[in-house]
Amino acid sequence: MKVRLLQGLTADQRTEAAALYWRVFGAKLGRVMGPEAKAMAFIERVIDPAHMIAAVDGRGHVLGVIGFRTARGAFVGGDRADLRAVYGRFGAFWRGLALQLLAQDLAQGTLCVDGFAVTEPMRGRGVGAALIEALCAQAQARGYRVLRLDVVHENLRAKALYDRLGFSVTGRADRWLTAAIFGYRTTVAMERPL
Repeated sequence: MKVRLLQGLTADQRTEAAALYWRVFGAKLGRVMGPEAKAMAFIERVIDPAHMIAAVDGRGHVLGVIGFRTARGAFVGGDRADLRAVYGRFGAFWRGLALQLLAQDLAQGTLCVDGFAVTEPMRGRGVGAALIEALCAQAQARGYRVLRLDVVHENLRAKALYDRLGFSVTGRADRWLTAAIFGYRTTVAMERPL
């Protein structure tokens, strides 16, 4: 199967990217972003194609996405107005507080991965590696020196991929509040020099 990498999404691809993002991260984000219909509406509303690379097949269907965060925005960002538009005033308030637990400051010269997902049938077939390599090349071209990501400690398959692609562990965060709200307690920070 021929796979193309591109930046930018058509309307249909935006819907597919949002659905893929939710399939991969919904278990973690569900308590905060649910119900699913509202989560999908929010994600589709805030996806920023300028902060992502997509892998698509010959018919243009999304096979994988890798998003990133900069000082100017994020793949799935949005603000309180976006939260209010989907969840109402009260829903936006408490969701905004919960989502702040996931926020991190960016070190100078570091580009941060902000969502990485590959469809189940394409896992283990090089799509994820191609997306990471493409983001590394783009980050380097933009003057970044490091690509950083955070992975849930128990996600051994993802950690193995990142190890294979030159990332190394640079830290570990253990937070009981993320366990209560998002269902995971420990994340591992990994970085790859560019």
